[in-house]
Amino acid sequence: MTDGPHRLAVIGAGPAGLAACLAAAARGVQVTLIDAAPEAGGQFYRRPASGLGARRPSALHHRWSTWSRLEQGLAAHLEAGTVEHLPDHHVWTVERTGQAPGAGPGFTVHALIGPLQERSVAVRADAVLLATGGYEKVLPFPGWTLPGVVTAGGAQAMLKGGLVVPGRRAVVAGSGPLLLPVATGLSAAGVEVAALVESLDPRRLSRAAVALASAPGKAVEGALYAFQLLRHRIPFLPRHTVVEAQGEGHLEAVTVAALGPDGRVRPGTARSIPCEAFAVGHGMIPHTDLAEALGCRVDGVNVSVDDEQRTDVPGVWAAGETTGIGGAELALAEGHIAGRSAAARLHGTAPDPSPAARVRTRTRRFAAALDTVYRPPLHWADQVTDDTVVCRCEEVTAGRVREAVTDLGAGDLRTVKLLTRAGMGWCQGRICEPAVAGLTGCEQTPARRMPARPVPLGELARAGADDDESHDDGNDHAPGRDTQPPKPTHP
Repeated sequence: MTDGPHRLAVIGAGPAGLAACLAAAARGVQVTLIDAAPEAGGQFYRRPASGLGARRPSALHHRWSTWSRLEQGLAAHLEAGTVEHLPDHHVWTVERTGQAPGAGPGFTVHALIGPLQERSVAVRADAVLLATGGYEKVLPFPGWTLPGVVTAGGAQAMLKGGLVVPGRRAVVAGSGPLLLPVATGLSAAGVEVAALVESLDPRRLSRAAVALASAPGKAVEGALYAFQLLRHRIPFLPRHTVVEAQGEGHLEAVTVAALGPDGRVRPGTARSIPCEAFAVGHGMIPHTDLAEALGCRVDGVNVSVDDEQRTDVPGVWAAGETTGIGGAELALAEGHIAGRSAAARLHGTAPDPSPAARVRTRTRRFAAALDTVYRPPLHWADQVTDDTVVCRCEEVTAGRVREAVTDLGAGDLRTVKLLTRAGMGWCQGRICEPAVAGLTGCEQTPARRMPARPVPLGELARAGADDDESHDDGNDHAPGRDTQPPKPTHP
């Protein structure tokens, strides 16, 4: 490895990234914690800005004591100089830069800085730990682009981070455990939640009873949410799905309907629920862009790791939702294991067994059981009319997507993209790709996106410039971080 303290770049400051950062720093590794948010915590530990004067931010969270321990640990390492935290740094690629023979792989993390994301900085490290989390799966339906329709996670972020709600009367719908804290959180904030619409048939929970019973804490948590639903008098509609959102210029009502045993909408069961906000979600998808760009193996939609959370690329670890959606408890366990492993391997030793391994095994089993239970309705695409916009970036409708298959012979998502431009916009298909796959019946395979986020052309143009040409962002730079232009990276 390099002379001096070994350097680990941790990308992502959510539960997994924070746990990894603290574990590695405690074992003598210099850690650079890089995150796009202005404060550490991720989506799970998102907190109101200090200027809002929230008196009890803990009321928006459960397991606040865990966050307090993480926050105190991070503060101690920041003061000691063993961790450098780089907030508002939006990573757009990671490259293997190489070092002297036998000195280890070496990496450079390139990140756009600040809210405008106009300038790029480079962070040098001996190893990289990816804790990039996940993002929501969005399935379109007629009217989903109306103002007032938000994702379930978006509604939660508005409440946690801004102390605002999407409307005074809301409907929460979709599938997955995230709907419970969203519905109860909005209700506790004074929103009239007209209905919690869940496509799951509760009887399916019995099929995963053994795995679910292995996590009694989760059962207690579920019971508490059920109590809150009763306390706030939130109507619960299981085996129902959203059919359409209606309104002239803004959301005015949503239509929901019951699902039959075959997963199709039962005729004659549609009902309209007046509301001015609609929070909808169908689960999460791991963020794998940086891992794919580095050449890490991806199994299905999850980054593949071994028992130490190592990817198949030497010097690269991954933890949290990027290796599979499983919640904060699993992310904390994986992050701790990954941080211990990275520190040991950088020092040239093998890590000691971690007690977090037992937690990881249990919570992975629980997450896998939930994954078999919570699924979007099998025939959700039947409700998507041809004039429904599927790709919002490029304004591609469902009709055009279907025509690419039926009339033009497209047999895979890439061909559909080339024929329709669906997935060529700002999000590069992250939002619309699951919908396009569902509408066409094409297999959704990992897409290697390079760079991982939009980058100003000026930054790309500077790639390969002379090393003496500086590139200052106005901040002092700690060792391991510089402002030299990034080296050329080729998709």
